[in-house]
Amino acid sequence: MRTFSRAGVPAIAVIGWLVAASMAACPGMRATRSAPPGCTKDTDCHASRVCEEGECRDRVAPALAGGVGRAQTGAPAESHPVSPPFAMYKGNAQHTGQLAGRPPERAPRQMWQVKTGGPIVGSPTIGPDGTIYVGSHDGSLYAVSPEGAVKWSFKTGDRIWSTPAVTQDGTVYTGSDDDNLYAIDAATGRERWRFRVGDCKAPTGFGPEGTRCDADGGPTLGPDGTIYLGGDGVYAVWPDGSLRWKLATAEHVSAAPALAADGTVYAVCQDDVLYAIRPDGTKAWSIRTSEDLESSPAIGPDGMIYFGGDDGALYAVSAEGSIKWKVLTGADVRSSPSIAGDGTVYVGSYDRNLYAIAPGGAVKWRFAAADKIHGAPAVARNGVVLIGSQDDHLYAVSPAGVLLWFLELEDDVDAAPVLSESGVLYAAGDDGFLRAYK
Repeated sequence: MRTFSRAGVPAIAVIGWLVAASMAACPGMRATRSAPPGCTKDTDCHASRVCEEGECRDRVAPALAGGVGRAQTGAPAESHPVSPPFAMYKGNAQHTGQLAGRPPERAPRQMWQVKTGGPIVGSPTIGPDGTIYVGSHDGSLYAVSPEGAVKWSFKTGDRIWSTPAVTQDGTVYTGSDDDNLYAIDAATGRERWRFRVGDCKAPTGFGPEGTRCDADGGPTLGPDGTIYLGGDGVYAVWPDGSLRWKLATAEHVSAAPALAADGTVYAVCQDDVLYAIRPDGTKAWSIRTSEDLESSPAIGPDGMIYFGGDDGALYAVSAEGSIKWKVLTGADVRSSPSIAGDGTVYVGSYDRNLYAIAPGGAVKWRFAAADKIHGAPAVARNGVVLIGSQDDHLYAVSPAGVLLWFLELEDDVDAAPVLSESGVLYAAGDDGFLRAYK
């Protein structure tokens, strides 16, 4: 079986100066300090200041539409026409992972399948009219009808890792490893605009420079239409394709940011840090862990932030930036946690287990798969948890931790499944197929 890691290689500290930059940019938990007299990047500067010509300076004029620039604030939201979000990664901007429908009571029958040209790692997304959107490592975004017919495909310049996001008016957003965020018309499959993330010299390829600006962390949609995503930092982009703000980070942001009800953005980074970002794009606080972070945060109704790390831990952090508890698993946690209606937190680990954790941090039970769990759990309306594994199976597990049924696919299942309101299950995996079950 193949095991796909972010950008094809594990996230590691590659050269000494990058580690030093990370430590300077991300001090300890909730720490603050004055800016140094010189700088090499924005994260060397204090608060909302930016690095220009080796000096920390106040922010300047807004960036041009579609371009990449410094963080900007003060632009009136009403000047950017918006459409409310409809669907995105894990269902909403808080990434709770709760599904709209009820799963089958027993192993369902496959209705149809659509073959793409590469592995599918990002979850499928269901649009307002029932169209299913899914990205593939062949570099294309596919729109598939509920009957299994490909309506159109849109080609980007590199692999797609992320889950598409869809607005109520039918705009589809997807990121690509060609360093672009794309806005695509859902009816025609035509490009509306693209936004270039960062200014990396190598827009495609492997390694730190080739992947730093990959637009694969997101997109997450805010209620005002703002699109949040990761790359060589955390970006907020207006729905017309212009930059709202950017918070630079020392390394790559490969996981989708989460958005709290008060507008705070939470994002993890491969510099080992969880960032809390105010609505104007300035850093509120940060928490450093001991290893890379690639587990997209989930936010509970009480504002608690949950995320996993390559140190094998699931963290629960308050909105004020203090660690309330952490649960150690036996290996990396790159699965994004999901939150059930009763507050139970579900998360997978590379130790091959799905964990059910009570709101206070006590482990309720573990469900063992036969290989690593990379993808996020999905929680159905009746509390059943659907989870894929790199043992090529998709499992349905009861809220008590009992296996209800499973499906055998042809390769790793790293994409979280989705359910339509009518109970149709859509699943995808590294074999490149999108499948519908009922």
